Amino acid sequence: MKIYMNGKLVPERAAKVSVFDHGLLYGDGVFEGIRSYNGRVFMLDEHIDRLYRSAKAIGLEIPMTKRGMARAVVKTCKANKTMDGYIRLVVTRGVGTLGLNPYLCKRPQIIIIAANIQLYPKKLYSEGLRIVTVGTVRNLPEAVNPGIKSLNYLNNILAKIEAINNGVMEAVMLNGQGSVAEATGDNIFVVKGNQLLTPPVHAGILEGITRNVVMDLAAREGYNVSETTMSRYDLYTADEVFLTGTAAEVIGVVDIDNRKIGDGTPGKVTRGLERHFRKFAKSTGTPIE
Repeated sequence: MKIYMNGKLVPERAAKVSVFDHGLLYGDGVFEGIRSYNGRVFMLDEHIDRLYRSAKAIGLEIPMTKRGMARAVVKTCKANKTMDGYIRLVVTRGVGTLGLNPYLCKRPQIIIIAANIQLYPKKLYSEGLRIVTVGTVRNLPEAVNPGIKSLNYLNNILAKIEAINNGVMEAVMLNGQGSVAEATGDNIFVVKGNQLLTPPVHAGILEGITRNVVMDLAAREGYNVSETTMSRYDLYTADEVFLTGTAAEVIGVVDIDNRKIGDGTPGKVTRGLERHFRKFAKSTGTPIE
């Protein structure tokens, strides 16, 4: 495997960062997870735009243009023949001191990994996920804004630990007001009749790119799509619930906190949007060749 490191493609064994990199020491940096389908990088411009927004929010100046970054992603995919796979794009603050001062880090590190990922076993797309709500509260926007896709994922990891300790693979995180925010790595949707509901950005979510694509696809299919504040009651009483994310794509939820959702299988709307999303994803994007 070839890893992109600061302008060069290097062998995996040679892809190293300093122990003084603030990305390692403090989680100081930003990242994006991107998919490739059928030899095309899916929603590349949107992912890069979000990467640069995240960097701007933390005062991190990326030493590369957006266009140059897009070319680097395509170059890395091509070198690894990642025609159908997953790309991790990382920008760290760079090497500094043991202190917190980010201005002592003079050179941000740009890392691109193009490989594969399988977040959930295939059978769960037909059988559906069991999930639980957890006590770990989503980061407050006034503290670490969830809109920043930073390398510090400890908030999400603590919630994931709770999920695994409860015997499931995913968790619902609530915000400080007790409203539904998102899962540990995915956005959440509720289906009620012809309505498709999802928490708004101000509820403490990362505005997912897959989320936005699914909202557009659902609107085209005639569903009434809206962002609204939701409680666990809205999840428990939904006709269907599903999650969306770059790695997860669209996956149905069939049980939340030991409460069966719908008939206990992924619903018609979920399965339809899953098909529409995959068809759309495989027919669009930035060519790798």
